[in-house]
Amino acid sequence: MDTEMIDQTDSQNDRVLTMTGIGKSFPGVRALHKVNFSLRRGEIHAAMGENGAGKSTLIKVLTGVYSMDEGSVAIEGKPVRINSPQEAQRYGISTVYQEVNLCPNLTVAENLFLGREPRSLGLINWRKMHNSAGELLQKLNISVSPAVQLDTCSIAIQQMIAIARAVSIDCKVLILDEPTSSLDKDEVQKLFALMRQLKAEGVGIIFITHFLDQVYDVCNRITVLRNGELIGEYKAQDLPRFELVSKMIGKDLEDLAGLKADESELNARQDEAPVLEARNLSSGYANVAPFSLLMHKGEVVGFSGLLGSGRSELVRAIYGADKAIHGDLFFKGKNVKIKKPLDAIKHGMSYLPEDRKIDGIISELSVRENIVIALQAKYGLFKRLSRREMEKYADEYIELLKIKTSGHETPMKSLSGGNQQKVILARWLLTNPEFMILDEPTRGIDVGTKTEIQKLILKLASEGKSVAFISSELDEMMRTCSRMVIMRDRNKVGELAGSDINQEKIMRTIAGGECA
Repeated sequence: MDTEMIDQTDSQNDRVLTMTGIGKSFPGVRALHKVNFSLRRGEIHAAMGENGAGKSTLIKVLTGVYSMDEGSVAIEGKPVRINSPQEAQRYGISTVYQEVNLCPNLTVAENLFLGREPRSLGLINWRKMHNSAGELLQKLNISVSPAVQLDTCSIAIQQMIAIARAVSIDCKVLILDEPTSSLDKDEVQKLFALMRQLKAEGVGIIFITHFLDQVYDVCNRITVLRNGELIGEYKAQDLPRFELVSKMIGKDLEDLAGLKADESELNARQDEAPVLEARNLSSGYANVAPFSLLMHKGEVVGFSGLLGSGRSELVRAIYGADKAIHGDLFFKGKNVKIKKPLDAIKHGMSYLPEDRKIDGIISELSVRENIVIALQAKYGLFKRLSRREMEKYADEYIELLKIKTSGHETPMKSLSGGNQQKVILARWLLTNPEFMILDEPTRGIDVGTKTEIQKLILKLASEGKSVAFISSELDEMMRTCSRMVIMRDRNKVGELAGSDINQEKIMRTIAGGECA
């Protein structure tokens, strides 16, 4: 832990929350190891880290969703043991999640006082509830009538109502988990104004976000976690963005050696007609800013950025998984309209999604059925694959990708994570795509299988396929990519090629380009 970055002069009396030596393990996974975290009164404190860093587990321990295996928690200096979210609330700890957990069919006032409605003679005192709601909304500068139904309000207002409800229950610690992910810039600023007001009133706020600009806009301190361990606590003003990115990703400034792309090959590709071209394409689903992109035959183009930067959202807009609301897409020189994934499949595209369990595998079906399903969708209802064809294709790709299974009729759910990933790869290779999107294809699988998949990606490129490749591991990206697109806060902020594909250049571009 970088203790030299922590202001040791802070009085312990200023700390509304102290978590010491927190440990939490699940079967086969150590999620947290001796993590310390502290929150002062009247501060906004960012909890930062990539996927799997331990942020969510730490918050769930604090709010009583998980019991800790070791460590201690103190509220205002007094040791506590929090066994449930209800207990956390009694200690003054409230959480507002990315997905607003309110009742859309009730009014604003009803949501604010749900479960604790003021009563008179056993009946709800509606007048008192609406007056109290109005006073609370006015105090917090939230411009909405207590009488309106919640689902008529914008997402930003709903977030603020959730925060108002949380702070109205004697809140000492307010946890905001990705509250800005669905908000536009103006809505974010309104939310920040509310956060600053609560900070001025002495509420301690834990702010979880993937947006670097927002961290530096509103936060006093930053705690960085990586792989379940504490990296350090820092004053925001003392931690340059580049160093923050470096600590989150786990690459030191001295460890910046990278592999160079073959510049002659790269230059030759630039002279060829692109396989895919996006012109000012944007997705309204996740507020992805308009972007332009060229991809040539045989290229592996990496998409890098912190979690939440817009990497996945960008490729989903290309594939039609998220609807593009602006711009043009050209595939092999033709302007194409891709409104849904099936359109993309028929044009010769494929997409291996980030979350294989939700968007990839069909766990109740067999390996055979999982492999052939995309090809059957491409052929349509009037060209049915025979059972013999299905078995032939399944056996061919089980052999090709060395999928460990007792046979093609084995249920998909009984395979290991790495072999499930290979089945999804087999599914898309069977459709013989010209353009492949691979989003975190090696996440959660063993080192040996990772190496196999990396080699396969390079082999596919050598055979002329174009690959869009997303990975959170920089070393993996540098081994496989000939060019890299850098994303930050849902904007494409740069492209790197050749000798510029090195860890230092990538991290500086992600962070905003300023010197450390």
